[in-house]
Amino acid sequence: MARQERAIRTREAILEAMALLFIELGYEGATIAALVARTGLTRGALYFHFRTKDALARAVLARAVTREGTVPQTYKLQEWLDLGLLLAHRLPREPTLRAAIHLSVDPKARGLFGTRWPDWIDVGQDLLVEAKERGELLPHAVPEEIARLAVGAWTGVQLITEALPDGRDLSEEIARLYQLILPNIASPGVLAKLDTSPYRAERLLGPEKGHGTGTAAQASADALRL
Repeated sequence: MARQERAIRTREAILEAMALLFIELGYEGATIAALVARTGLTRGALYFHFRTKDALARAVLARAVTREGTVPQTYKLQEWLDLGLLLAHRLPREPTLRAAIHLSVDPKARGLFGTRWPDWIDVGQDLLVEAKERGELLPHAVPEEIARLAVGAWTGVQLITEALPDGRDLSEEIARLYQLILPNIASPGVLAKLDTSPYRAERLLGPEKGHGTGTAAQASADALRL
């Protein structure tokens, strides 16, 4: 059992280390040689978990669509909102999530693996369809259009926030995005009851996950030293 747990931790640490390389160097620049240098593991140890760089990229993208932290709410529109707020909170703290976006906008990686944006659109659309059926949306609001455009807007805000030198907080920027969108799609009675606070994700995740003190890179290094 201890050996199995160690193997799981090592696999996660390798994946996180490669995610950081994808972020720093792009798909082409992130090589197995760079991963060996970063982790200190032998190629044999790496190949036990991931045979190729492509396998690592696919594993990163497989983590992209996540509903961790979401819980059932009175309004489906709040659940849809929570998806975006939680992702905004987690993404700067979780290299695998951030790397999935970098791979999605990297022309080479996108050509090889596609993106997970269609999956995010589907997840959002399902919630918005339910919201529409419950009367939470304005009559003109079309769930498919909202889901598609919201994913595009969310991604754009994230990329710009990351690129700008003024250190803006992604959670605050995404909260502002939803504060602009919601009055145009939510029925007035529901709109008044929605929580768009940039701190909502911290409350949903709780103190342990919402206020992590250690860095992801340090956690990866510790796991590889075990």
